[in-house]
Amino acid sequence: MSASDSMTTQARAPLSRAAGARSAPPWLDRLAYPFTPRTMHLTDGTVSYVDEGRGEAILFVHGTPTWSFEYRHLIRALSATHRCIALDHLGFGLSDRPAEFSYSPEAHARVLAEFVDRVGVDRFTLVAHDYGGPIALPLALASPGRVRALAILNSWMWSFDDDPELRRKARLAGGALGRLLYRRLNFPLRTLMPYAYGDKQKLTPEIQRQYLAPFPDADARERALWALARALLGSSAHFDSLWRRRASLTDMPALIVWGMRDRALPPSLLARWREALPQAQVVELASVGHWPHEEAPTEVLAHLNAFLGATPC
Repeated sequence: MSASDSMTTQARAPLSRAAGARSAPPWLDRLAYPFTPRTMHLTDGTVSYVDEGRGEAILFVHGTPTWSFEYRHLIRALSATHRCIALDHLGFGLSDRPAEFSYSPEAHARVLAEFVDRVGVDRFTLVAHDYGGPIALPLALASPGRVRALAILNSWMWSFDDDPELRRKARLAGGALGRLLYRRLNFPLRTLMPYAYGDKQKLTPEIQRQYLAPFPDADARERALWALARALLGSSAHFDSLWRRRASLTDMPALIVWGMRDRALPPSLLARWREALPQAQVVELASVGHWPHEEAPTEVLAHLNAFLGATPC
């Protein structure tokens, strides 16, 4: 376990807040992830989530190929002063993987909207990483008054139609070769994840094991992971719709924290974010990659704490 994984665990919310408790699987590192897994039965399936601490609410939305484990450092620290809520998307982490679910970003967005309506939070700060952006931002665009503030970590909210390099990579990942690589070689977790780290040494075997464990077989990887790879181009209309509505976000307090050594979503994407969120505070972390909150949790926490403290309730 890394030094940052040894942060003091904060007091957690009572079980009565949840629809139910879920037994932890044997592979789960309870020292790194000491939270109470809770369950909620939704229209499309049963999701697992954590709900820790009290105070102003923060909703953490993860991307692919990860789950709420990626936010463990932020949740442990911020739950001392905030209510921290983080679900695992269907097919990811400790949530169910229903056979009939599409696993598209549009479908995940629908599930997230139902979850937020039922978890009992009227106003919150939204923290989104990677695919968490196009999954969670429909909440902010549909009801901007509900989202108190927005924090973006290496994500996007537009199609890749005008970006030849990202479009080429998306075509490869979402095509027949990509499907084979996802199924046979677990490409997103064994190759892409370390590739996108700024310092691969920070992706320890212990940490990577927590991301590998939910996807032990080829069918699971195709159903949940490759579906989102295919959607990089297949859901362009969804991404375009987010971009067209970006004006709804311009009055919202915003923080963008970007790992500048990200080789999955390169720093060139920051120009788009500055256009979409001209009022945002932008933090560039020179030595980290796609998961700044994994590689540099102390720095990310410092910026996030300052942002939360400066944002009116």
